[in-house]
Amino acid sequence: MKYDTLILEKKEYVYLKRILNISGYAEDFETQKSLQRLTDELKKAQILDELDMPLDVIRFNSKITVKSNRGWNKKIQIVIPALKDLDLDRISILTPLGSALFGYAQSDIIQWNLPSGLQELEIIEVTQDQFLEKIEVPI
Repeated sequence: MKYDTLILEKKEYVYLKRILNISGYAEDFETQKSLQRLTDELKKAQILDELDMPLDVIRFNSKITVKSNRGWNKKIQIVIPALKDLDLDRISILTPLGSALFGYAQSDIIQWNLPSGLQELEIIEVTQDQFLEKIEVPI
């Protein structure tokens, strides 16, 4: 792991904690397990101000290329639940793959239980999308 812990921007961390609190009732067991693991990892996460965020860390609206040890490569974007759109490769943070990648950095390798079983995921590339607004969290 490149930075030793997950790294999250302060406002995104607050927002993520809120949606994890209300989405603990996911019907799918694999999704529940992924969200619980993300919740556990957030307890050790490094929380940074916007200006201190490394550009290679996966956050809301990041565009990611990820490779699995099962032979697939995907280009996706992790978004808040309201903006998910599979036709545009935008996946919600509340999916097993979204929760697996959030807060990790380019070149990290993660082992995560996805609906198809335990997989090793390598983060090939991370870019920040300047065209979608960063998430605004109501205080």
